[in-house]
Amino acid sequence: MTLQLTKHTHLRNLVSGTALIAGIIGVGIGVTMLQQAATAQQDMVDVPMFEVDPLWPKPIPGEKLLGMTIGASVDAQDNLWVVHRGASTLHNNEKGASLNPPTADCCTAAAPVLAFNPAGEQIQAWGAAGAGYEWPESMHGVFVDHKGNVWLGGNGAKDSQILKFTKDGKFLAQSGHQGKNTGSNDPENFGRVAQLYIDPKTNEGYVADGYRNRRLAVIDGDTGKIKRWWGAYGKKPDDGELAPYNPTGPVAEQYRSPVHCVALAEDGLLYVCDRVNDRIQVFRTDGTFVSEHFYAKNTLATGSTWEVALSKDPQQRFMYLTDGQNERVRILDRKSMAELTSFGRGGRQPGQFYGVHSIAVDSKGNIYTTETFEGKRIQKFEYKGMGKVMRGTQQGSVWPKRSS
Repeated sequence: MTLQLTKHTHLRNLVSGTALIAGIIGVGIGVTMLQQAATAQQDMVDVPMFEVDPLWPKPIPGEKLLGMTIGASVDAQDNLWVVHRGASTLHNNEKGASLNPPTADCCTAAAPVLAFNPAGEQIQAWGAAGAGYEWPESMHGVFVDHKGNVWLGGNGAKDSQILKFTKDGKFLAQSGHQGKNTGSNDPENFGRVAQLYIDPKTNEGYVADGYRNRRLAVIDGDTGKIKRWWGAYGKKPDDGELAPYNPTGPVAEQYRSPVHCVALAEDGLLYVCDRVNDRIQVFRTDGTFVSEHFYAKNTLATGSTWEVALSKDPQQRFMYLTDGQNERVRILDRKSMAELTSFGRGGRQPGQFYGVHSIAVDSKGNIYTTETFEGKRIQKFEYKGMGKVMRGTQQGSVWPKRSS
């Protein structure tokens, strides 16, 4: 009897101990799950959400095509202005109607400077060599200023000039002269300009200068004449040879070509893309260096920091960064410059990219992108309000949601 009681007691203790251990394990799992849920909740971020509009823009009249499309700017009326490289970047089987003799009914290159209204209809088409100015060998960059003037850059081998026109294509001014560049400290000529911006508050302009030079140039907003300039970290630029980019090596003290973008925020911070170095440098408008930030730092070839645009909320909380090597639009928190999420992927369908290049934002918060290389197109991404995503999420092709 005593032996039987002892067995029962042992069994009861064993069951109780097992239950206790199971309970402890269960509590541990529960705590872990709660911790994971709390961490996941902490990693959720509020970001602008977008959907591609596959029907924008409307077809360009006359069976005309875009070539490499390498500049975008939204004017005060929310019209999108773009520049592209036209026939020189179209294959013969794309431009058969313009060959001599013609090989087909389709197609010809569109005019190099185009504007589209918010509905996606072409409303302006112009641009060519003319009296009194030197047309770029290779288009690159467009900006419509607060006075309604259209500024153009170029990155051809001899392009050392910027041009200023009215919206209907009347020539106004040229600064710099084709083929005259003497380097990154030239006080009169540019060096294959990538992008421009004119500040309405001061009427000073900022030029990403560029594919030949290694500097940010400040210009007069009326004449385009150079007023001052600086290189990486606000130092005097140097055109000496640099070793190839090495993501694990020392950080370059000079820009690599191209210095590819410039953007000015309402709070006076100026952003410059050093594309092949995978970085954005931040300055004050007097050239004082503030900070630098790297994105996809292991990216080689054409680099990861192509062009930026700012969100339209009063604080400009977000920055949109095109990355034409990794085929993404990265959404950054402008205060910290940390990447929050990204959208897009490589491909040819709507919402995908082949050489995503320039970016612009309209007053409603919609994003417009252009594509170079074989991309040769414009895409519109409609702003759909704020939403939550896990920090670091790559959203892929942001197609419109299907109605049930």
